[in-house]
Amino acid sequence: MEKELKFYEKKILNDKEFPIQLHINRVHEKRWYFSPHWHEHIELHYVVSGRTKFLLDQQEIPGEKGDLVIANSNVIHAGYCYGSPVEVLVMIFEMEALSEELADKNILFQPWIKKDAEIGRIMHRIYEENEKKDIGYKLACKGGLLQIITYLSRNYVQEMLSNSDSLKRRKKLERLNTVNQYIEQHYTEAISNRELADLLHLSEDRFNHLFKESMGMPPLQYINEIRLKKAMHLLKKGDFYTAAEVADAVGFSDYNNFGRMFRRFYGCTPLEVIKN
Repeated sequence: MEKELKFYEKKILNDKEFPIQLHINRVHEKRWYFSPHWHEHIELHYVVSGRTKFLLDQQEIPGEKGDLVIANSNVIHAGYCYGSPVEVLVMIFEMEALSEELADKNILFQPWIKKDAEIGRIMHRIYEENEKKDIGYKLACKGGLLQIITYLSRNYVQEMLSNSDSLKRRKKLERLNTVNQYIEQHYTEAISNRELADLLHLSEDRFNHLFKESMGMPPLQYINEIRLKKAMHLLKKGDFYTAAEVADAVGFSDYNNFGRMFRRFYGCTPLEVIKN
């Protein structure tokens, strides 16, 4: 089932010995396997096998086996599976917990690194350590991550932000938190761009520009994608008898339009989900 994420995700990594969130995404269904969200932490995605797609702000990145995709701090990111098996090693960390020297530099790494042999060697060792979980595996994984960070800092720095630029990036996303919370609470209702712009005290044109610049899509498209994800959740739960009832429950007034959008988004019809 698709993982539910808030637009802003508060990461709490309390283990001082292992201040890292490490997991493996194994997906084979055609769907977004994590929704657009952001946080202060850095997130590394190493494609172990298969191919996938990432969205980083407005940039679409087709990740393939051996690629490393980096979601820098305060960057909106999402992941999509094409329908064939994909396996992605994910490491999430806060730079301050690993290196104050680098944290002070506000480094932005290059977001897409294709098939670097050194990165592949280290990532596969981390992958194997995490799979076996022998004694000392956390120490080995942490050591591997420190090697990766050092290597990236010497070879793949995109830019170094000033403190003021870093703060601006964060504040822009914090403004959108208000909008996303409102959409989450009212997605079953008709929501206008004017209504959302008023939340931020902006003109409608300025709001539309800000939203599309940050999310990579217009507000209505984003709202409809939220509705489609909610619809998939309800269809899989099986609490509704018909696809039309699900469409109505998530805010679609036109069932035919719901069916077309659902098929475009998920590659199958609502009825196929119900039957399966």
